[in-house]
Amino acid sequence: MLKDALEAELETLRLLGGLKPEDVLPEGTPFPVARWEVEDIDFSGGYRGHMARIRETGYGIFADSHVFLLRDGELKPVLHPDPVDFGRLTGYERERGEVEKNTLALVNGLPASNVLLYGDSGTGKSTTVKALANRFRDRGLRLIELRRDQLEEIPWLIDKLCGNPLKFILFIDDLSFASGGDRFSALKAILEGSVTARTANIAIYATSNRRHLVRENFQDRDGGDVHLRDTLEEISSLSERFGLTVTFLRPDRALYLDIARRYCMEMLLPFDEEVARAAEAFALRRGGRSPRTARQFAENLFTEQRREPS
Repeated sequence: MLKDALEAELETLRLLGGLKPEDVLPEGTPFPVARWEVEDIDFSGGYRGHMARIRETGYGIFADSHVFLLRDGELKPVLHPDPVDFGRLTGYERERGEVEKNTLALVNGLPASNVLLYGDSGTGKSTTVKALANRFRDRGLRLIELRRDQLEEIPWLIDKLCGNPLKFILFIDDLSFASGGDRFSALKAILEGSVTARTANIAIYATSNRRHLVRENFQDRDGGDVHLRDTLEEISSLSERFGLTVTFLRPDRALYLDIARRYCMEMLLPFDEEVARAAEAFALRRGGRSPRTARQFAENLFTEQRREPS
């Protein structure tokens, strides 16, 4: 019945779209009427074609954008998302490969894990997630970034998105907590299993610089809690509730220089032994080697050379 009603409405649209002035105005109308051309449009065929691609193209706001933020209880598209892609990244192939394999399972409708990308600052954890969102956009993947203070909204998002034909990553960047609290409990319940069930089209990806996501302080370790050991074990176990944990460590000297060389080449900058020594010195001043430090070095070098008089 619904299908017949839909076909009837589409046929009505086809007929209305084919109307000419003489079809709607009485003969001998005393005022001039602009002419227009019409063509027979197959609304029914167009609808069926769109529905055949709905798992890749989506509908509504999800058809126009692939990265979103949660603001004032509503999903808002990111108009200018980071265009990063794997072709511009150097190193960490194994680590990114693990995350990509899991994401591909999600896109293909297979069981996929919630993922924790843990490691040193500036090693490309967030960049990996954004690059995956760009790579699989045309295959129906959408990225929704959440702040730490929005974790309580995850059950609402799951209910909202569970019937959508697209696939979604709920992305929490730089995840950590103070001990206890509602946010900790909310995420723990979601990862462990709560009244809101896991759905096949949604996975949670989080990045963190802490293997134990909940900050411990001296008082936590030496406080008066009778069950202190059990409490600390429960807190630290949050990180274990992600189905997949991928560790990003600082690069060694060779990899760091390879990354710096790649960025310099993109900016048409030379990279010789002198530049390599400068890159190493730059890393020491910035607290250590990382892909982010390599990019910042190349950007600074580019700026310095542009300032030099020709």
